[in-house]
Amino acid sequence: QVQLVESGGGSVQAGGSLRLSCAASGRTFSSMGWFRQAPGKEREFVASISWSGANTYYDESVKGRSAISRDNARNTVYLQMNSLKPEDTAVYYCAAGSGYYLDPRSYDYWGQGTQVTVSS
Repeated sequence: QVQLVESGGGSVQAGGSLRLSCAASGRTFSSMGWFRQAPGKEREFVASISWSGANTYYDESVKGRSAISRDNARNTVYLQMNSLKPEDTAVYYCAAGSGYYLDPRSYDYWGQGTQVTVSS
C-alpha cells in the first residue's frame, strides 16, 4: 500500500523558515513534488523534483526562497522554505507519480497535508 506522510509544518513568524518532509512507502516514484492550498483558493503547484534530483521546478511565488530535494535511499522528499511570508500560509501536500516532474497531472498519490501558518 502506497503512503505519503508529511511532517514539518507549523506556525512561524514572517521571515522564518520551515523544512517539510514527506516519506513515501510502498513504492518509489520518478517524480515528487509539493502543492499547497490556501483557504478559499485553488490548489497550486509549488515545487517538484525529478528522480535524479538534477531537475527541479519552483513556482514564481516561492522561487529563490525555497529548495526541494530528495533522498531516494530514504524515499523521502524535502521542501526547505525560507523568508516565509504570510501569503505562504496554506496546507501543503506532498505528491508523487511516475510521469514528468513538471506536469501537475503526473501526480497520482497524495499525502494528508501539513499546515503551514505564517504570521506577520
